[in-house]
Amino acid sequence: MKTDTATNEVILAEICDGIGWIRLNRPTKINALSAEVVSRSRAQVEAFERNDEVKVIVITGSNRNFSVGYDIAQEVEMGLARPEDWHAALTNNVGLSMAVWSSTKPTIAAVDGWCLAGACELAMACDMIVATDRAKFGEPEIRFGSGPVTLLMPFILGQKKTMELLLTGDTIDAVEAERVGMINRVVRPEELEVAVQKLAQKIALTPLVTLRLTKTALTRAYEAMGLRNAVNVNLDLAATLNAAEAPEKAQFVKLVRDEGLRKALDFRDKRYGALTD
Repeated sequence: MKTDTATNEVILAEICDGIGWIRLNRPTKINALSAEVVSRSRAQVEAFERNDEVKVIVITGSNRNFSVGYDIAQEVEMGLARPEDWHAALTNNVGLSMAVWSSTKPTIAAVDGWCLAGACELAMACDMIVATDRAKFGEPEIRFGSGPVTLLMPFILGQKKTMELLLTGDTIDAVEAERVGMINRVVRPEELEVAVQKLAQKIALTPLVTLRLTKTALTRAYEAMGLRNAVNVNLDLAATLNAAEAPEKAQFVKLVRDEGLRKALDFRDKRYGALTD
């Protein structure tokens, strides 16, 4: 096992038997995707993309969770207000997911625990998802006045289930996620990394040039259906949405700023009900 020189405290990266692992590593924040995590994760994906020793890229999280999504507290602290400010910030977020999507190497998300919001989009940007039976998926952003940043769900789940999940902010468990086609398989928590490594090694038996060209053909097929255009259009709309005024959103942001994220989430959950856990 070799540790990559680009490792740091917020992500951990290693190469094991031709598989490049990227581990989101902010356990005290449930691996929330801060600006630093986003930039360093994207840089690591691109480094693995250039490294011919790596044939498959795996993204996972530390401490029994994948990630709860973008760091809301950091966004509030940044004081983003104008659509153009939001557009710049969200462009960076979309850049990570689309770097994973655009990789010419097969990608796998290994998901345990929470996989929410931008992290759910990051997992969906991977070619395959293997999840534990305690994993939870969803995009609850609508519950605090936001919306999906990288609009991939319609291409993964189809129109009806996407409408339900994105307009309610509900979460689904791994069994339901497998049933509706969001993920590939469900395993026990203690089996996750072994199962993903085994799947990745099976894929890695194929010559890299074959993997690259096959992956490129599949990616272009979805883009011919309009995926990339939908992502770009949604980015513009998301910047406007995040800058839009609404009393409930103002109250949520004020609570984050004055009393902390936990109080704001309690306010959200009082209105909608707690996310399933």
